[in-house]
Amino acid sequence: MLAGLALVTAWVLVFPRTVPDGPGHLGSLLETFLPWLGLAVPLLLVLALARRSLTALVALTLLSAAWLGRFGGALPPPGPAPYDLTVVQHNVSDENPDPAGTARTLMAAGPQLIALEELTPSALPAYRAQFAARYPHHVVHGTVGLWSVHPLRDVRPLDIRPAAFGADWNRGLRATAVTPHGGIAVLVAHLPSVRLGPTTGLGSGPRDESAALLGGAIAAEEREALILLGDLNATVDDRGLAPVVSRLRPPPPSFALSWPAAFPLARIDQVMTRSAEVTRLWTLPATGSDHLPVGARIRL
Repeated sequence: MLAGLALVTAWVLVFPRTVPDGPGHLGSLLETFLPWLGLAVPLLLVLALARRSLTALVALTLLSAAWLGRFGGALPPPGPAPYDLTVVQHNVSDENPDPAGTARTLMAAGPQLIALEELTPSALPAYRAQFAARYPHHVVHGTVGLWSVHPLRDVRPLDIRPAAFGADWNRGLRATAVTPHGGIAVLVAHLPSVRLGPTTGLGSGPRDESAALLGGAIAAEEREALILLGDLNATVDDRGLAPVVSRLRPPPPSFALSWPAAFPLARIDQVMTRSAEVTRLWTLPATGSDHLPVGARIRL
């Protein structure tokens, strides 16, 4: 039985899409927390040693290899890598009690681009005041915003609103950052939240619909160089985000988990690129938000 559990877990790690989504979106839920399946290794190891089961130990070797093959690249400390741009992505929370302190934390990373979600009218003046000297160019649409050291051109809303949502739901924008390396399309997006219930499972329908719209916008973007920054309420392994991930280059493997801030379990705050490469991804110190900020270095 222990060997069977180890082999089934290894199979799920390597082929998570074989788990059907079905009612409750079990497949998406599993993919959200896929790295945590590695906890099965020490648990089953203790049981296998207690039972003195050689068969279980052999199966655990295969499980360990499956986990390392998928997530082992995130274990070595990142070494120096060339980059042209530093960016920061942060859901600042609409209940953040210290927007000014949050802004200072984000600036400490030295980014050229800062994308924010869950901006509120009451907090916006504090962010504008803190960013003004270093980031003279910015745009805000609905509850998302982008601050830049470089000029921003061709700014427009990004329509990722699910059909059932009201017209006041505005969580996307698109701009061209005019950098010394040329114009770069920058998309900022905040996909709908998911809800987990004991009878409904993972309620991800609106998020998946919004992800499909975002994927369509990426496909239609005329500029080749593109950076997507946002709280996508999904990990890059989640099949619900496939319309986006299939069109972009995900970041390298990393355990820079961003949510919840008190005990991070998943990285749902994303930095992805096209015709560019994220060479390093890390989390910044906690702010007054329930998300951790995510920083990234990008080579164009």
